[in-house]
Amino acid sequence: MAEVIWTEPALQELDAIAEYIALDSPVAAGRLVQEVLDKTERLEGFPQSGRIPPEFPNSVYREVVAPPCRIFYREDEHRIFVLYITREERQLRAYMLGNG
Repeated sequence: MAEVIWTEPALQELDAIAEYIALDSPVAAGRLVQEVLDKTERLEGFPQSGRIPPEFPNSVYREVVAPPCRIFYREDEHRIFVLYITREERQLRAYMLGNG
């Protein structure tokens, strides 16, 4: 089993997205956060279950989707680093993923 490690940029972005959604519906914001956490917890047992992002077809990065969010991560032997979360409609840029 791999350990899931959240980076500060990923946590900050999840918080910002949830705060924005909570302006209209705190319940929906809570559901989204829970769905994101569920998706990333599942990676502990299935780290390669995410797809390779279409923007970076030859990269080490993977993503899972919890609409409206894309959750980007990379793995090493025993850890999964959640690097960044963005809304689906935003275009991903390489600098957003940093070095994890």
